[in-house]
Amino acid sequence: MPVRVRPPAHRPARFVPATGAALLAAALLAGCSTAAANAPASPDATTEPAAASSTTSSPAAPATYPVTVDNCGFPVTVDAPPQRIVAIKSSAIEMLLALGVGNRIVGTGFPDGPLPADLAATAPELPQLSDRVPSAEVVLQTEPDLVYAGWESNLTAEGAGDRATLADLGVATYVSPAACKEPAYQPDPLTFDDVFAQVTEMGAILGVPDAASALVDSQRADLASITPDDRGMTALWYSSGDDIPYVGAGIGAPQMIMDAVGLTNIAADVHDTWTSFSWEQVAQDDPDVIVLVDAAWNTAESKKEKLAANPATARLTAVQQQRYLVVPFPGTEAGVRNVPVALDLARQLADL
Repeated sequence: MPVRVRPPAHRPARFVPATGAALLAAALLAGCSTAAANAPASPDATTEPAAASSTTSSPAAPATYPVTVDNCGFPVTVDAPPQRIVAIKSSAIEMLLALGVGNRIVGTGFPDGPLPADLAATAPELPQLSDRVPSAEVVLQTEPDLVYAGWESNLTAEGAGDRATLADLGVATYVSPAACKEPAYQPDPLTFDDVFAQVTEMGAILGVPDAASALVDSQRADLASITPDDRGMTALWYSSGDDIPYVGAGIGAPQMIMDAVGLTNIAADVHDTWTSFSWEQVAQDDPDVIVLVDAAWNTAESKKEKLAANPATARLTAVQQQRYLVVPFPGTEAGVRNVPVALDLARQLADL
């Protein structure tokens, strides 16, 4: 049976042939901005999930169509497996590659970093439309039948296209569920079951439920192999910011990963996924370790230099003893990189 949910009243996005999307592109060009979105390349650029009950993964359904899902309150219906997909953000790109449908990607945008070695080894050459969010005009030139975005903010008239407008043109859209902004759809807290549920849902949408089921089984086994550290170590998950640090808070992917490896988050009491913090509070808490998010635009090495040079942080125990753990930016958002990042973080922690 198809996945079918009856969400609030929006017009479902039903697929039309790629040639049809091309013929209709002019309509979107008239209604959308010609400028690509200028979202800053860091988690500061989006409002992360903040409240709702977690979902659990379910067995993969047969590849039966139509498939309808309630995605952040927007109903999306596909009548056949999408064959021409634009993927925005690394979380979306890597999900498609992990499910073995990289040959369906006709364009990518806003990559957060290089692919992990296992995906890079088998990935086809991926056409990059933009290093930020591609414009609606650029997206439609690829004649997509699905636009898959890591953030809801990627899908606006100023960005890759408004969801309702794209739906009117027969182009389906999908947002990583953990990035939904409506409280009724935001995981609270995010769990690995939520991540696995997204893998399962994408497997149904793409017509590869067996691949999704195999990936979930493999990642569940990897997750179960982690032995949480039992030393009671505290940690700061530091993403960006100089005067005001932007850190992992209590209900998002950073908290989920820290829980898995046995770290106590000093910002766990903040009911959010990411939050602005203060160096004064960090100094007061004096965490045992600092988790550094490594991004091309804000590397882990640059953060080490800033922490050592800043009088407010230079005296921190973790800074003086170089007790750093490093995670790649793509692994900080809900997706197929979370379990591998947790495995690697557990190994780094064991080596301290």
